[in-house]
Amino acid sequence: MMDTPAEARPRLRPASVTTALGLLAVVVLAALPAVAQREDTDAQAGPQAVAGDRAPTGRRPEGAVRAAPLPRPGLRAEEPPSSDTATVAATVKLGAPDPEVEALRRSIDGVLRGSGWNRARWSVLAVSLDRGDTLYARDAHEALAPASNIKLITTAAALHYLGPDFRYPTYVLANGPTEGGVIQGDVVLYGTGDPALSDRFYPDETEVFRSLAVRLREAGIAGIAGDLVGDGTYFRGPTVEATWDPRDLNEWFAAPVSALSFNENMIALRVEAAGWVGAPPRIQTLPAGAGVLIDNAARTVASAPDRSRRLAIIRESHGEPIRVVGEISLGSRDVWREITVSDPPHYAATIFRQVLEEEGIHVYGRVRSAGDPDDSILVDRAVWGPGFGYGAAPRVLAEHRSPPLSQLLEVVNKQSHNLYAESVLRVMGATVVGDASFEGGVEATRRFLANAVRTHTGVFEQIDGSGLSAENRASAGLFVELLAYMAESELWEDFWGTLPEAGNRRELPRMYRSSAAGNLRAKTGTIARVSALTGVVRSASGERIAFSILANDVPSTWRAKNLEDRIGIRLAEFQRSAADSLTPR
Repeated sequence: MMDTPAEARPRLRPASVTTALGLLAVVVLAALPAVAQREDTDAQAGPQAVAGDRAPTGRRPEGAVRAAPLPRPGLRAEEPPSSDTATVAATVKLGAPDPEVEALRRSIDGVLRGSGWNRARWSVLAVSLDRGDTLYARDAHEALAPASNIKLITTAAALHYLGPDFRYPTYVLANGPTEGGVIQGDVVLYGTGDPALSDRFYPDETEVFRSLAVRLREAGIAGIAGDLVGDGTYFRGPTVEATWDPRDLNEWFAAPVSALSFNENMIALRVEAAGWVGAPPRIQTLPAGAGVLIDNAARTVASAPDRSRRLAIIRESHGEPIRVVGEISLGSRDVWREITVSDPPHYAATIFRQVLEEEGIHVYGRVRSAGDPDDSILVDRAVWGPGFGYGAAPRVLAEHRSPPLSQLLEVVNKQSHNLYAESVLRVMGATVVGDASFEGGVEATRRFLANAVRTHTGVFEQIDGSGLSAENRASAGLFVELLAYMAESELWEDFWGTLPEAGNRRELPRMYRSSAAGNLRAKTGTIARVSALTGVVRSASGERIAFSILANDVPSTWRAKNLEDRIGIRLAEFQRSAADSLTPR
């Protein structure tokens, strides 16, 4: 839950950190990637509006020199949208319909009326991308909560600003010389937002760390005299959005957003009954040795406890230890629980230290995280030299690049992965407005919608990049206009490739064995009392139909999705004789 013409699309490249030799050496760290976005959004046809000009809130130490991203050739600065563009409202023109269109409208009206939900609110629009006419509209400009449909805006803007080949770099840096194979200083694992340091793209979750450690070992490094620091200060602001439901913050879909993440900022806990009554159960973390604080207040009992005393794994807030409470009986099954970590940079550095030790590189200091820019050797320190008082210039020991953005965005939309979306949002904020925060990313998407899509942003309110916040607002018209813009851009194939395919059990298993299966592609969206489906389907007569269905205040999201499927299948079955003259694209 964006931009400028495709031919002028910026292509940013993270620059490497280079070190000059000599007493007057000047070191420049440039163009590290920017942050991600959040969840659900919906679409609207015709010029649409986007509200919420949230001021960037990135902060930096007083008087510090800021490291500005360096553009690739041809990048031009984005200008904020004009006030005229941001305030003009759109209208959906239905016109006199063909008999086939009239029948389609009656059919969809019947589907929505059949729900019996008098208090539900709908924003629905279906437009032929080939003929340009409106096939169906119901409150198409009403701004509703779009849930994960917001990811479509995040995705489109990211492709526009960053390009499908963009890759996040992760650096291993040192701030001291190497003497006798030992680094005389700290080593920093510096992240720029890569959410993929896990087993989603690699044979196991530590594959990337092992590759980095091997490079250090092959360079002759056998020890680190100082600390191992996990640095996530490239992103600014809180790691979770303030409007996310606090009851969700231990769940994978609300993992904290950090510039340095590992294993998607999740750990698994395995709780096993002890061998005797009265003893605390054994607790194992996966991955092992994750450095997570756990308060084990549970105990092993002789027989199965009643419901009120059953084992529970809880945490009230991210800043508190994980608590294991209650009872587990002798010989009972192990209890498993996945839970988010509260300090992702420390988590990543802890696992990296284990891998370094396994590769024969001993860390003599401790593991710590840099959560404040003042603690980082890089953030806001674009230039180092004797006159700047920042100490020795850091040097790059090893570097890893993520899979290309096009592959990461498939995870955003096909898996509806919030961490990936939020990371992309923040990188856009850093790239476009120099603010790697939620607010900076939202400003980037607003500029994309106003300046590239040229929609009107008065009825659009984006809070995050994933749609997890219930305070996001968009309309079906906005989403349809976004789809129409992307369908005509050179980025369409990249965008289309991120959308889940109906009938595909790994993507969108709904509408299986229907006319929509293998045809319709759309992004789903679900939060409490909200359901959404936005995408493109080809009709029986070959027309490409862009559609968006947003439903709020529904008593059952499961039933709402059934209605969405019926509408999607009806659009796939739609045909009209006038379309025979069209050349399908």
